[in-house]
Parts: sequence; C-alpha cells; structure tokens
Amino acid sequence: RVVTCDNGDYVQSLICESGLIFIKRALYGRRDGTTCSEGRPANQLTNTQCSQKNTLEVYSERCNGLQVCGVNTQVFRTSDPCYGTFKYLDTTYTCTPAARSITCEGSDAHIQCEKGNIHILNANYGRRDSLSCSFQHPADQLTNTNCLSQSISTNKVAERCNRRRGCVVQVSNSVFGEPCGGTYKYLDVAYICV
Repeated sequence: RVVTCDNGDYVQSLICESGLIFIKRALYGRRDGTTCSEGRPANQLTNTQCSQKNTLEVYSERCNGLQVCGVNTQVFRTSDPCYGTFKYLDTTYTCTPAARSITCEGSDAHIQCEKGNIHILNANYGRRDSLSCSFQHPADQLTNTNCLSQSISTNKVAERCNRRRGCVVQVSNSVFGEPCGGTYKYLDVAYICV
C-alpha cells in the first residue's frame, strides 16, 4: 500500500522487485480525517466521502504488468470530486509472478508456456515508455508515452492465447486498432502459465 499526499506535482511510485504490478485498489480523494492531515485546517479534512471516478481504471491501465511505474497525481485531477477537500492518492497493489513479452509493431508476438497453458493477465498495444522498441525510430514517434489501449488489447490477446500452450499474435493496427497515430507502438503482454 502506498499513500501520496497531493501537495502539488507529486509522483507516486510503485515497484516490484520480483513479479509485475497489479493494482487492487486505488483512491484519489479522501476516506478519513487523519490520512495526510498534518498542517491542514479542519475544513479541508471533514469530507470523507470524496473520490475521483475511474481512479482504479486509469491507474491499472498505466501500471498493470510493469515492474516499475510512477504516476503523477495530476493525472487524477481531470475534475475536482470535492472542492476544498485536501486529497491523497491511496493505492494497494500486488507483485504477481508473471512473464512479460514485448513485441514491436510490425512483428509477431510469440507467447509460449513450457508447462501449463497461457493465461493473459494484461496487454497493451501502444507505448508506455520511450525506450521499448525505439531502435532506429525518430524521437517524435517515441514521445507519446500515454498511448494506452489496455482493455481492448487484453481481450484480443486473451481471445487468441488463453488456454493454449503457445500462440502467435500479429502486432499491428489491423488487429488492435490505432490508439495513437504517429506513434511507433509495441505490444506489452503479461501472462502466467497455469
């Protein structure tokens, strides 16, 4: 569990030394009067029914399946769920032992289990960092690191791979759609063998 007080431009960092991040709960708002209360006037702490909608979905899309992830609290300030209330980001996550496959756009992803069958935990066709699949590509194709299509990608890869020992998935817009034009994309898959 990680709690980050929203004191401006702060980044909440999640790290899994072994395994991959999977968000269980995430709250941006306020659920009690004591968390992140030091030095705050009482009127900023009284509303304990304050939460931003879709915090779990946004956080999951950005971090699930990664070993390290940092999210700026500004991401959740799309609107103010409770004006005048001092907010915090409260996240609970697990480190799940899983395999990870990254395949560049225009190639085929080969996902394989030596023992057991594939179970897809998470997939994203897009770009969440500027280093993956960056070789010989201009910087302007790598700068959009907010290129996410997790729910669509996860469903499509699971359709093709779940309950099989191996599968091949074409990594292209024709399979996953175009989540961000002008960005060179990759397919990032987290899976386990069961």
